Order: sequence, then structure tokens, then C-alpha cells
Amino acid sequence: MNHVVWTIAGSDSGGGAGIQADIKAMQSFGVHGCTAITALTAQNSLGVEALNPISTDVIESQLLALESDMKARVIKIGMLANVQQIQLISEHLKHYKATWPVAPLVVYDPVAIASSGDLLTEEDTVSAIKECLLPLVDVITPNTHETQLLTGIYLIGPSAVIEAAQKLQSWGAKAVLIKGGHWDYPSGYCIDYCSDASSYGSNEYWLGNEKIQTPHSHGTGCSMASVIAACLAKGYPLKDAFILAKAYINQGLKAAVRYGEGIGPVAQTSFPDNLDDYPQVIEAGSWLGDELDFEQPNEFTMAAGFTECENKRLGLYAVVDSLYWLEKCLAQGVKTVQLRMKNASEEELEHAIAAAVTLGKKYDGNVYINDHWQLAIKHGAYGVHLGQEDLLEANLVAIKESGMRLGISTHGFYEMLRAHNYRPSYMAFGAIYPTTTKDMTGQIQGLEKLKRFVPLMSDYPTVAIGGIDLSRAGEVAATGVGSVAVVRAISEASDYQQAIADLQMAINSNE
Repeated sequence: MNHVVWTIAGSDSGGGAGIQADIKAMQSFGVHGCTAITALTAQNSLGVEALNPISTDVIESQLLALESDMKARVIKIGMLANVQQIQLISEHLKHYKATWPVAPLVVYDPVAIASSGDLLTEEDTVSAIKECLLPLVDVITPNTHETQLLTGIYLIGPSAVIEAAQKLQSWGAKAVLIKGGHWDYPSGYCIDYCSDASSYGSNEYWLGNEKIQTPHSHGTGCSMASVIAACLAKGYPLKDAFILAKAYINQGLKAAVRYGEGIGPVAQTSFPDNLDDYPQVIEAGSWLGDELDFEQPNEFTMAAGFTECENKRLGLYAVVDSLYWLEKCLAQGVKTVQLRMKNASEEELEHAIAAAVTLGKKYDGNVYINDHWQLAIKHGAYGVHLGQEDLLEANLVAIKESGMRLGISTHGFYEMLRAHNYRPSYMAFGAIYPTTTKDMTGQIQGLEKLKRFVPLMSDYPTVAIGGIDLSRAGEVAATGVGSVAVVRAISEASDYQQAIADLQMAINSNE
């Protein structure tokens, strides 16, 4: 994959923002940053003393050199100092998107420099952004001040934030990420919002965390947009790039120190590996959701803190679609089995779930029921497994009060943090590899991400699932994940008993 990212932005002579921050942040996420400089600022920790725009001829020469040899997967845009620069960059972006073998994604951080005269207050500048640039932008990342300058909407509450995002999208931006560092609502918290009108439909995401009290926050906007660009270049979905960028900034704010006599820069650190640095996914039923007046769909009531599993290491986890295979696995000593039946009638399901519970007790195994939580409760199942899409429909309070264990599927960092809201009994990560059992387009995680997930969720039993067979089970288990789930590796094996023995050996050899 092409991990080249361009930053088209101004230079900060103080080293805290602009292209200096961009390159450092991109490097933290393992991508190669290239630059096209639009302005030379004379600034230090006390402020901007001069802004010197680069001529369009010089900017174009930089762009032509990069295009001929180092095409970017993502182009991050920062300071554009005048209308001529906006028009030039827009023309080039239009050409790239139309002619490159893979059209680049564009991340735009609309920089406003108040001490030099707001770049976004000139009427012709805002018009050029709306008419020329925004139709080419995949993600725009304004802070609250920049959002208000561009849209004229004062962000007095969540509904105004949504309205402003919709306005920016109406001008062409596909996704809008409004940074809430200057928006003290609710008091003492930093709330960020993302609206993503992708080809998979419109999605909204809210993240929140307590404000990190430090004056040294120079360069947070540049750095956040650069991390988003880096993550998109590596194939992460926007919601994961969003949450990783927030965690990176939180980590950097905690480590920030003063250089000079004024405001110091946010620290450029590394991939965020401390759960305390990650924001909360805000949803209906949570405390922050209530503060933001989120409507609760249906009769949804959030529940958290489900019955713990007996062991943090669940070992080999067989996912089967019939009682036949459920009993064969249990009889061979597989302690964790999930019954996942699709397209069965209600009568067939009830019979199968009741029988599965009985078999689990007979063989002293832990049987989970996929999706059908009502029948699982009725027949006293050991546990139930739900996907992310099921969480708003299931009666989580009833599941919790029944004493059943709850396992939740996750596909990426955002969904992992969302699942964490519920404090489930275990957490499943997938799909680790492509699989034929279901369409996982855009949701393949791979070992690199799995190695990040496991330590972040170390308080939970963790399960890896998706495309795992005997040849891969060992390397998956080596990540430290406590369980490896298989679907076809047992049922399609020529000798299922040997397959189970070999899988258990591969998994347990890493303990």
C-alpha cells in the first residue's frame, strides 16, 4: 500500500505547528510525509510576527516535482494564504482525482491565524474555499472558531454543531470533523463530532473526554489532521482515524512542555497505547449522551458490567452452525463454543438453543448463543454474543440481570471503544483475515491492529476471529490474544478430531 502523505501547508519557524508538526505526527504513524510549503511564518511561542505567502509558481514547482515521482495516497492541506493559492491547489487536486490511478483522499484543516488577521474572515477567501476547494475535500477538520467563520453558525449546542456540519457538506465536503477543544460544553469536557457521508450511508460519531488542563497546546489542529491523514493512508476507516487522532492528541497534551516564554507545542509522541488517553464513544444512555440530550432509540436502556467469564483465556473458540458440530466440539474438550444459526425458523431455533444449553451442561462447556438473546435467556444459556448492530435492539438490562455472559464483536478501534462502554464479558476482534463466511469488505484488521487491540483491552478476555485456520492460529495467538475463534477450520477438516488437537496445541503453545 502507498503510505506517502503530502502536506500542503505553511512553515512554523517555532517548530510547533504547520509542516513541522505535520511531519512529526505522520512519522508517529509510520507514513512518509512530503511537503509543499505555502507560507513562511515568522513566529515563536509568543505569537505570529509575520506571514510571508509563497508565490503560486514556487508552490506549483513543488507539486509538479512530487507528482512526477511520489504520488500521495492522502493529501493534507493546512494554511492557504490567499485566494490565488486556494485556486491553484484546487486545480491540482481536481487533476489528481481525475487522472491518478488511485485518486488521493484530501484532508483539509482550515487554518485561521488571528494574530495576523484571520485568513478566513475575508469574504473572497471564504467564497473560494466554498466554491473551489470544498467539493474536492474528503475530510474537513475545523475547530469551533473556524467552523463559525466558515458557516456563520454559532456553536451553542449539539444541534448547532450538526447544522454546521451539514452546511459544510452541502458545499461539497464528504466528511466533517469538528474539533471541540474550544467548545466547553458540557463544562470541563472536550467534545468532538464527525459526520461521514460515505458511500455506505451517513454516519455520525461523537467523542468526549475530560479537558486536559495545559496551556501548551500549540499545533493540536495540525497534528490531529495529520494523524487522520496518516491513518487514512494506511487504510483505516475514518471513525478509527478519528478516535486514534484524539487519543494521540490527548497523549501529547499530557506530555506537552514549554519551549520559549509563551505557549508550548503539543508533544509529538507515538501510537497511543494507553487506554486512559482514548476518548469515550458518546452514545444514547451514557452520561455524556444525556448531557448532550441524545435521544434514546426505541426503549433502549444502556447496561454495563456483565457477568465475568470464568477464565480470561478462553482458548480455542469453535463457532458452529448446528447441534451436530456443537456436540462434536464439546465432546473433544473444546470448552468455548458458539451456536450461530442463520435462516432457521423460530421453532427450529428454540429447539436448537434448548438442546445446546443441555449439551453445554453435559460436557461442562460454555455455550454462547449468537444473536437470539431472548431464547438464550429463556433457556438459561451460559452466554450470548452480539454484533455492534444488535446493541441498540437487545434488552441489555434483561441480559445482565439474567446473569448471562455477553460477548461483543468489534471491527476496529472505534467499535472496540464503543464496546468498552458496556463492559462486556469478553470482546471479539475481527475479521483478522478475509473470510468466506460473511462479507467483511473494509473491516479486515490484520495482525498489526490485533497487536494494538489486545493490550488496550487487557482487562477483558479477548477473542480473534475471521479467516483463521491452523496455519495462522499460532501467529494469531502470539499477539497475546486469549482466544482464537474458528468457523471452518474444524467443520471442513478431513479429520476434525486431529484439527481440534492441532489447533489447541498451536494456541496453547503461546501461553
